[in-house]
Amino acid sequence: MKKVAWKEVSQFEGPDKSPGFLLWQVSTGWRRKIEAVLSTIGLTHPQFVLLASVGWLTRNQVEISQVELARHCGTDITMTSQVLRSLEKKGFVERKQKKGDERSKYPKLTKKGAELVEKALPLVEAVDHNFFDTLGHDLSKCIEILQKLSE
Repeated sequence: MKKVAWKEVSQFEGPDKSPGFLLWQVSTGWRRKIEAVLSTIGLTHPQFVLLASVGWLTRNQVEISQVELARHCGTDITMTSQVLRSLEKKGFVERKQKKGDERSKYPKLTKKGAELVEKALPLVEAVDHNFFDTLGHDLSKCIEILQKLSE
């Protein structure tokens, strides 16, 4: 069996020094907690992200297309459409088309969808609070770093 020549192929002393591996570990742990709390109300994490984002982006009666929603969320357009279709079947969103633009769909929350966001958001924010609480005063710096990385 061939052994990996770690010092020759990696610039890091080990996984605990690799920012990519650490980010993967942290995001996996955080997501596991988010998915657990969302499952108690019958939502997946992608469903929550898209549902909450539709609510946030359309809060001032501004229409957004599914493409704009996908761009905002950093999700694949096809996946966004599939998730919205399932949310529409459950009565949480409506998707309208504009005359002359039959290919684009414009989602908005239904009353039932808005109520679900109002139920889900405090649960998600409680997980965030508990998860990131260990950062203490470093939380604002962490947010700055995450914003920079998401640009």
